[in-house]
Amino acid sequence: MASYDIHIIGGGLAGSEAAWQLAEAGLRVRLSEMRGVEGTPAHQTDGLAELVCSNSFRSDDADSNAVGLLHAEMRALGSLIMREGDAHRVPAGSALAVDRDGFSSGVTAALAAHPNVEIVRERIDVLPASGPVIVATGPLTAATLAASIGAATGRDSLAFFDAIAPIVHRASIDMEIAWFQSRWDKGDGDDYINCPLDRDQYQAFVQGLLDGEKTEFKDWERDTPYFEGCMPIEVMASRGPETLRHGPMKPFGLRDPRTGERPYAVVQLRQDNALGTLWNIVGFQTKLKHAEQVRLFRTIPGLERAEFARLGGLHRNTFIRSPELLDAQLRLKSRPNVRFAGQITGCEGYVESAAIGLIAGRFAAAELAGHALESPPPTTALGALLGHITGGAAADSYQPMNVNFGLFPPLETEAKKAERKPALTSRARRDLERWMASDQGPFASSEVEKRRLDVDSFSTPLETNGIR
Repeated sequence: MASYDIHIIGGGLAGSEAAWQLAEAGLRVRLSEMRGVEGTPAHQTDGLAELVCSNSFRSDDADSNAVGLLHAEMRALGSLIMREGDAHRVPAGSALAVDRDGFSSGVTAALAAHPNVEIVRERIDVLPASGPVIVATGPLTAATLAASIGAATGRDSLAFFDAIAPIVHRASIDMEIAWFQSRWDKGDGDDYINCPLDRDQYQAFVQGLLDGEKTEFKDWERDTPYFEGCMPIEVMASRGPETLRHGPMKPFGLRDPRTGERPYAVVQLRQDNALGTLWNIVGFQTKLKHAEQVRLFRTIPGLERAEFARLGGLHRNTFIRSPELLDAQLRLKSRPNVRFAGQITGCEGYVESAAIGLIAGRFAAAELAGHALESPPPTTALGALLGHITGGAAADSYQPMNVNFGLFPPLETEAKKAERKPALTSRARRDLERWMASDQGPFASSEVEKRRLDVDSFSTPLETNGIR
């Protein structure tokens, strides 16, 4: 393209989603992605929207789960990330998990084929001085750009550690010991591979986690906290001997078909690609050194001969103090031409990052069209997450957050515990439909906004508004 209307820095989930929303609104986008020129400590490819940690978008239940509700809202708003997630879905019970390579390839192909998007492989070291910009560089923002952001905000970046779970070749799992079953038989009932441990095996495994040789931190990293939603398994183990049995190794809802009994503990693996040849060990993010991982994880019954496609790891994530630095439309108060989106704002999770990219793209498109787009209602998942980032949280204690019902305004009337979540989701779908029917500026005439939300669409995610 000879010129562009807006510059997006970062081709992760947030940047990709923002680019799609803007391009669909008829605006020309320059999407700058560093990978292809320079790698990161965590990425494996140069594909857009690469999934670094898990391949799961978590629960797809829109009736009683906040992230499932966010899935449905994004589908209703024409999300590219959700479209490609649905297209590359792999079995995962009631969760939405995807073939990570197919998903990334689908997002990359869609943006590369769009006439309004130019993908440029380049590293941006300095915040652009003028023109509309969305910074979506994620938690692995290059040091030079992070320094430029710090200079523009007058604030140091915040940081936390994030950990990656290992991936195992399916053919190396001993199915004479392991078996297929989803906890409580949810989903198709056999979406997970389960490896059982008795009491002695479990206790030996926990001790091995505590004793295993771990990655050393650099001096400047020592005070960096972990994110609670992606805690290394050995850190969880250090909190008490039974912690893992009530976390990623919980046996509840499972029966070993060889014995008919519930094991003392269970290690679950979830399909990681469409072919079913790769499976990731659920909840096993770790900072153990690679040789230690191989030795210890092969003590798990069924994984004695495991071959690893990828071992676990640890990387430092960066985010800004968004409640203090950003306005209600994700603009940097000190530089209103710059918006931020994705994990660098302090939201946590693939879907949350993409959701903030979606709304940042819509805010920017409306502004460029001379239109004031109201924020989504705080009673919706998208609005609740946005509100937390832009002012709902205390800046001094701000930490990364997944979407959850605790971010939603209370119900107007009291509801019984069993009725509370369905009532919150019903209110959310009504309020999102009203918001979508309001003056949406550049989106008002788009095919996406002509679609209407209905109650059933939130319960059938693969068919929501015709998007598959």
